[in-house]
Amino acid sequence: MELKRVVVTGLGALTPIGNSVDALWASLVGGVSGGGPITRFDATKFRCRIAAELKGFDALEYFDRKEMRLLDGYTVYGLVTVGEAMRDAGLDEGNIDKARMGVVWGSGMGGVNSLQDEIIDYALNDRTPRFSPYWVPKVITDICAGQIAIRFGLRGPNYCTVAACASSAAAIGDAFNLIRLGKADAMIAGGSECAVTEVGIGGFGNMRALSTRNDDPATASRPFDKDRDGFLLGEGAGTLVLEELEHALRRGAKIYAEVTGVGLSADAYHITASHPEGLGVIDAMRQAVEESGMALTDVDHINTHGTSTPIGDISEPKAIVGLFGDHAYRMGINSTKSMTGHLLGAAGAVEAIATILTIKNGIIPPTINHFTDDPEIPPLDFTFNEAKRRAVRFALSNAFGFGGHNVCLAFRKY
Repeated sequence: MELKRVVVTGLGALTPIGNSVDALWASLVGGVSGGGPITRFDATKFRCRIAAELKGFDALEYFDRKEMRLLDGYTVYGLVTVGEAMRDAGLDEGNIDKARMGVVWGSGMGGVNSLQDEIIDYALNDRTPRFSPYWVPKVITDICAGQIAIRFGLRGPNYCTVAACASSAAAIGDAFNLIRLGKADAMIAGGSECAVTEVGIGGFGNMRALSTRNDDPATASRPFDKDRDGFLLGEGAGTLVLEELEHALRRGAKIYAEVTGVGLSADAYHITASHPEGLGVIDAMRQAVEESGMALTDVDHINTHGTSTPIGDISEPKAIVGLFGDHAYRMGINSTKSMTGHLLGAAGAVEAIATILTIKNGIIPPTINHFTDDPEIPPLDFTFNEAKRRAVRFALSNAFGFGGHNVCLAFRKY
């Protein structure tokens, strides 16, 4: 069968450096850090006392108190960004068959906030089983996809993808394939996370995955820097509206970029550590480029997974050199996690948005907080500390997750 072409027609974002797509992009180009002291709870007893929290966001501007009883934070974040993306795409009752539009949503942790609160309440009340009847439909990881469909009346394919920190990138890949196969005209794809909680900070912190640069949170996320010591936990959501090309053209939609390929692989190596030579990453990037019908030398830019962890920040550049050879040194590369922190399951969607806007605007946002070169990392063009103007026609966005999950998304200028 002839596969359909898929384009991006709407974007929505809620991040530690901007509560809209426009605000996110301005902060990315300006090299703004989202790091700061944790304000959600008293973190004085924790190893890590810093995070990349949302700023100036009030859920009650979007939902009343009765609605909030039914929604975990990760669902709130998702619904807000979907609303922005739908408005941006110009989709309404008159130009979409809602039976032909669906949702694939990703989250690594789901409603961890609500789960934590329910267990604490149970333990503090003599273990009396007075559980809320709402806690299960607040916590389950698929519920954000369901809530999006209910709110916007979308009756097409609907499910969640869970691949740890690659979850929302996998969601975009699945939505892309559903449209290509003719199973939908348009799809909502993205992910959300709300894990700046005691259990989130405590769990990742005791794994030694988080930065403990508590006195300097603005520079704590240091991808590819010699003195990196872990990632900065972030929160938020990102949404893409994907649409079959002819459907988008018929309704006169603006087109940000074309989605041309997705690569999926597993490291098959370790539950948390990436493969030291990045073998799975090589496979995923190669698949995405080949599926796009492009050559390796056509890649202008890669938005890396780049978390600021000691091992991962070595293996990914090695994988890039291993696949691209000399061309690796001619590409513009960055890690926007240096600014946003690590949004876990939402990271892939937010970074896909950054990649799409890089193509659209011809500007590669910087990898901030670089102070010292690491001799173990190949000296690629990491766009350290300042944005660079560059024509980008074809770009990749990488997302990896605990368990060895790898996703690479390919986007091309339309």
